[in-house]
Amino acid sequence: MKNEFNHRTVSIQIDRVILKGKLAVPQNPIGLVIFSHGSGSSRLSPRNNYVAEILQKNHLATLLFDLLTVDEDKIYENRFNIDLLTLRLIDVTQWAQQLQDTKNLPIGYFGASTGAASALKAAAFYGDDIKTVISRGGRPDLALKDLHKVTAPTLLIVGGWDNVVIELNEKAYQELKCERKLEIIPNATHLFEEPGKLEEVSRISASWFTKHMLNKK
Repeated sequence: MKNEFNHRTVSIQIDRVILKGKLAVPQNPIGLVIFSHGSGSSRLSPRNNYVAEILQKNHLATLLFDLLTVDEDKIYENRFNIDLLTLRLIDVTQWAQQLQDTKNLPIGYFGASTGAASALKAAAFYGDDIKTVISRGGRPDLALKDLHKVTAPTLLIVGGWDNVVIELNEKAYQELKCERKLEIIPNATHLFEEPGKLEEVSRISASWFTKHMLNKK
């Protein structure tokens, strides 16, 4: 059976750079999820692509893109420049809001690792224009000073064996003033590589996004 999706590669011009991306729009989408990946990762991240495929099957459009160009990524410090990554995410969000296929869709963010910090900082910038945020094995603590400004319902997902990151997420959870939930996946490490664990993350994420995309404020 053929999937009825509009899949395509996109080139997003931001100032003087062009960022490569992968856009997938199912028929009758209920929202758009923009991915903000972690340090050293890209639009080709197998974990984020797996999650994206599950979201697409739940009528969610997805956009995975490279936050850095190839040359920028060669500079190690850029991968941890949360302010730069946040500005890129803000600009790409604006691009998606003007694109014919996605301009009328509610928007949510899916952040992984350090990308979760840029997702939360961008959500703080946009306010109610961002409907929800999910952090997978994320570092929301790197956005600590902006967390009180986030209005989008936020789900923090952490592996039960990822002790240090659990502590960092608990610290961030206390700073969030919006609707929030901390979901700890039992018997899972940081990358959720154990059998069935990434599938569980994807299922929980699809349910969370669906609930909040359809919630008309």
